[in-house]
Amino acid sequence: MKTIFEPSRQVEVVHETEVLVVGSGPGGLSAALAAARAGVEVTLVERFGCFGGNITVVGVEGMHWYRHEKTVESMGIPKEFEDAAKDAGAAVPESQSLSYEIDSEGFKLVADCLIEQAGIHPMLHRQFVAPIMEGNSIVGIITESKAGREAILAKRIIDATGDADVAYRAGAPTIAMPREDMMAASVMFHLAGVDKAKFMDGIKADPQTYADWGGGGEWNIETSGKEDGMFSPFLGKPFAQAIKAGIIPPHLNTIAGTWGAMHDSGELTYMNLVHLDGIDGTDPNSLTFGEMEGRRQAMLAIEALKRFTPGCGKARLRNFGMSLGIRDTRKVDTAYRIRELDVREQGRFEDSIGIFPEFIDGYGVLILPTTGRYFEVPYRNLLPKKIKNLLVSGRATGAERIAHAATRNMACCAVIGQGAGVAAAMSIKQRSRDLDQMDVADIQNELKRQGARVH
Repeated sequence: MKTIFEPSRQVEVVHETEVLVVGSGPGGLSAALAAARAGVEVTLVERFGCFGGNITVVGVEGMHWYRHEKTVESMGIPKEFEDAAKDAGAAVPESQSLSYEIDSEGFKLVADCLIEQAGIHPMLHRQFVAPIMEGNSIVGIITESKAGREAILAKRIIDATGDADVAYRAGAPTIAMPREDMMAASVMFHLAGVDKAKFMDGIKADPQTYADWGGGGEWNIETSGKEDGMFSPFLGKPFAQAIKAGIIPPHLNTIAGTWGAMHDSGELTYMNLVHLDGIDGTDPNSLTFGEMEGRRQAMLAIEALKRFTPGCGKARLRNFGMSLGIRDTRKVDTAYRIRELDVREQGRFEDSIGIFPEFIDGYGVLILPTTGRYFEVPYRNLLPKKIKNLLVSGRATGAERIAHAATRNMACCAVIGQGAGVAAAMSIKQRSRDLDQMDVADIQNELKRQGARVH
């Protein structure tokens, strides 16, 4: 491979802070808020022009779509995101659960308000490019932006990039499955021009359940059985008809999925229909292909809906998410990796920093939390091996395959984030106590004060 020599250069330190959070998705935004509310200086770095990550950038609006009557709530900041959106008029009832679908555009403003109220220092449009290391301790990061390369120093850093970018480049061991075994990527989009009355009449005339999830790719699902008779906003038949009619190529039998909410305005939102296997979210060439191919498939899906779904005859694309939705890339080898047994059989831990309902969604498994069961997330799951001053938040924490299908969900990422933020703050307040030497009881007490549930 041809290479060039990049000369060394001085990089200006543009900011110093106590806690630096890199990435502002559910796992990063929650971490920043929790740390700030625990009483330390917090800076939040984000590569895009808005905060919220999967919610705002990708357009995944169903943060709590697993919620049913007997679901045990995590409470704390994950619930606050939904409540704040609802209070701001940026949420509507979700179609398949007792939750609210968060409007991806409206949540940009909600996130801004939360950050300003907490006194967090915001730094948008900055891409993380390298860690600043002193031995095996991370003491800051280098970013790249329109301003060039800049350095930000911090006492504690939280990697909420989703892909473990900070941890990986700092030298922490990470694990990634082969590309062909990763969970599929998605292109989210929203429709306008749908006749709500006709669409809902069509849904009522042919109601779908989770037992109907089938049709190839991501949509061959194993349930626990208790989900099979429950209503699901699943759309599969229009695309099978489109394949027969020659509108969709036969090999694209992966086009199928769910809708989120049907608005009075004619907007049909949170269309989760396009699933792309073999996309590596850490490979820009793979991402480029996925973005373009995903949009192409979305237009095929829209044409099928127009032809074969009641009320969609005049439907049109309203917007795509700003970026491809990635579910699965690197996972950090943390002091404790969540096991499949933990998420399936209500794992309990003395060092728990939060709970999450028994919700598994991925790798062909779907289990909904309808019976009150839940598992706990241990603090050790946030501690990367070999690197000091660093915590991991969001879907990059260590987890076995099926366990990742639970912990990668946005609300669980926010649970992990709140724990990470509190731990980082408490370590600073305790005279820079090492993160791996923390008294977890102190972390748990602050989490409880913030309204989170730890057991």
